[in-house]
Amino acid sequence: MNKNIISQLPTDTTVKTHVDLCDYTTFKLGGPCRALIDCKTPDALGRTAALLVKSDFDFIVIGQGSNLLVSDEGLPCVVLRFCSEDKPHVEFDGSRIRVSGNTLLDDLARLSVEHGLGDISYCSGIPGTVGGAIAGNAGAFGQQIGDVIKSVRLMELNGAIREVTADELAFEYRSSVLKQTGAVVLDAVLKVKRCDVQIMTAERERILELRSSKHPDWKTMPCAGSVFRNIEPTSAAERRQAAGWFLEEAGVKNFHVGGAHLFEKHANIIIAEPDSSAADVYQLTEKMIGAVKEKFGFSLVREIKLLGNF
Repeated sequence: MNKNIISQLPTDTTVKTHVDLCDYTTFKLGGPCRALIDCKTPDALGRTAALLVKSDFDFIVIGQGSNLLVSDEGLPCVVLRFCSEDKPHVEFDGSRIRVSGNTLLDDLARLSVEHGLGDISYCSGIPGTVGGAIAGNAGAFGQQIGDVIKSVRLMELNGAIREVTADELAFEYRSSVLKQTGAVVLDAVLKVKRCDVQIMTAERERILELRSSKHPDWKTMPCAGSVFRNIEPTSAAERRQAAGWFLEEAGVKNFHVGGAHLFEKHANIIIAEPDSSAADVYQLTEKMIGAVKEKFGFSLVREIKLLGNF
């Protein structure tokens, strides 16, 4: 990026060049990008995007990078990082919560419980930002964040900003219209229920303990959570079936490619060892898709997002 563009950036941004994206994804994988601009507030993100659009710079927006697989060759564009790992931006007003899209989802769950608004405790321990969670309609235990969204302020890819209702986001299982449009959540208003702090604190602790017993800690075992979406209902029971079950039945638990292998406790989670490449992880997902296709006759759908060439 030229010095003229950098000089026009908002003061609450930081710019890094010659950056490898492996430092900004939970897989710890990914090659270089043209530049990385850390946007600390919704206003900074909106103003930075508008400047880049005006200057004809291609860009993408990432959060904590907890659901991304970035190619080894990297990305030929500017990356705007919208993730606040040390300062949650959350405001409480009765049973309403306004939260910035760059706030970590687990921070939102923790603060909500502390304020006696605990019906999103199921988000406890899920990595990533609130914005990413809304775009992917994150959830657990049969609940999803789309159920409590009232409105969202969005930034379109052309830099335009508008506010929409939850209905306009067309929430579905692990998806929303944002996955197709690429619009970014600047902030959102949630309508939640009041609860007993002690009861919900205990529930949050139970959920965190359960996650710890079944899932790897991405800080020490690089991963991106579940690789594939669960399977849509195929019976009158109308319950989704875990992709991990099909993967295990297809015999993938011992699959590995290079430094990429399956987590010993979960057939739908890939661990990237230090000697792994993004290509290793991608090829392993292809093997997993092939094994399920051969045994059950359908193709799994990736939950992780691929960025770059594979």
